[in-house]
Amino acid sequence: MNITRPDGTRLLERVGELADLLADTVDGGASVGFLAPLDRAEAAAWWQERSAAVADGRLVVWVAHEGPGRVLGTVSLALPDRPNSRHRAELVKLMVHRTARGRGLGRRLLTVAEEEATARGITLLHLDTETDSPAERLYRSAGWTPVGAIPDYAADPGGVLRPTTIYYKRLGAGAISPSTR
Repeated sequence: MNITRPDGTRLLERVGELADLLADTVDGGASVGFLAPLDRAEAAAWWQERSAAVADGRLVVWVAHEGPGRVLGTVSLALPDRPNSRHRAELVKLMVHRTARGRGLGRRLLTVAEEEATARGITLLHLDTETDSPAERLYRSAGWTPVGAIPDYAADPGGVLRPTTIYYKRLGAGAISPSTR
């Protein structure tokens, strides 16, 4: 399995595969901003919009794939555009296809994003995820710190309002080892 960081053009070339991944993620119950069933055309349009953000440097996307046509996962970093926030970024849309879950791909994608953030001089990452979701176990085990939960923050794929937990992680010189927390 390969993890690559496509530019805007290459991301557009994979829109169909990425749309399939997004639809599978939503249909599998993950709360990533869409309601089920997710129309493939809507998923493709969403990814096409992301390609513009990649092209202008506001978003960095990694794609995990097997062979030329099978996307199994993705993760993104939304980079800040204000001078007072250039030290932080938001981790967004970590997705793993249902057929690839439980094999460490989510952790690999998370690590790739964290390493790139550190290389860019980013010292603080943040994210939000549905409270009590499987993703929470991943983030906690990877050293992310929960800040708190917001009730009824977003609808799950079935349309039911769910709480969301906010997490952060310090990177590089600003990182605190788990033993000193």
